[in-house]
Amino acid sequence: MPKALVYRANSVIYFQGDAADKVYVMQSGRICLTSIDIETGKEIREIIGMGEFFGVKSALGHYPREENAAVLQDSNVLMFTVPEFEAFASKNTRIIIKMLKVFSNQLRRVHKQVENLMEKPIAGGAENGLFRTGEYYLRNRMYSQARYVFSRYLVYYPTGKLADQATKYLELAEASLARHGDGKGPSPLGGPAIAEENSLAPDLGMRKKEPSALSDVAKEYYNAVSLFSQEKYTDALNVFKNVITQGDDPEYTNKALYDAGRCLFALGQWDAAIKHLTGIVQSAPKHPDMSDILFMMGQSWEKKGDTQRAKGFYSKVLSMSSDDDSSARIKSKKALNALGGA
Repeated sequence: MPKALVYRANSVIYFQGDAADKVYVMQSGRICLTSIDIETGKEIREIIGMGEFFGVKSALGHYPREENAAVLQDSNVLMFTVPEFEAFASKNTRIIIKMLKVFSNQLRRVHKQVENLMEKPIAGGAENGLFRTGEYYLRNRMYSQARYVFSRYLVYYPTGKLADQATKYLELAEASLARHGDGKGPSPLGGPAIAEENSLAPDLGMRKKEPSALSDVAKEYYNAVSLFSQEKYTDALNVFKNVITQGDDPEYTNKALYDAGRCLFALGQWDAAIKHLTGIVQSAPKHPDMSDILFMMGQSWEKKGDTQRAKGFYSKVLSMSSDDDSSARIKSKKALNALGGA
């Protein structure tokens, strides 16, 4: 039987990227789904009406959530497991027809967006076209869109011929977005395929001049990022340390400092991660990744079993003047709630 749940205002039912194994139906209140438009990169907001289902696609498709589900007003919802929902839907033809209409409209919208992005069909089918779309976004420093497209690629083609490269590019998009913000910073990709890039969007007014080649230290840094995305954390850590030791480029030194901490955390070296990250806080209090650094310190203390210190770092992230929708704030809020709040 489905469970009746009550969510208070300003809480979150689930976050984009969360594992999906539940379907919800709105009984009362006000809930908003937020996602990113793949064409414009702008936020899409959808208010859930009374009696409407949400979380259906990802739960039935067994892939991570594509949106955040935020509670705007105290809300009552019914929560179904996937088997419960399938049994319920099989006995209610009207529900199935309604869902098919919704999914059909969404597919048409996505298809239209892709048509708008591409002047002509891409050789190699849907898989190659999806990858090329993400690559185009990444070259043009449209990191949010690139992150979304590459994550979709890995959901739909987890063993695809371009899966390894998509994983690397997803990591680049996430790192670039965290450090620079959309449209800022250097292009993560170099000069190859510039003519191809321009041919993809001649009417978008976004033709690029061929970028200058990446410096040696930048190449070394992105090589380490690639190693990290392949879960070769020890190798990546060694390269990041080399970038830090050289100190030839302050921008990449700062990046490498943060990413070295990520490597230590990924390796489960909680004490070493805390020591390293504390060093950054003390020596570079205005580090551009400070909120992510503090969140990782909270995670490290939580892994060590010290929930009070962990809460302190999560609370510090939330107290910082920052974008309310930043990844570190969202994750800190979620982590703090999981530990019972402040």
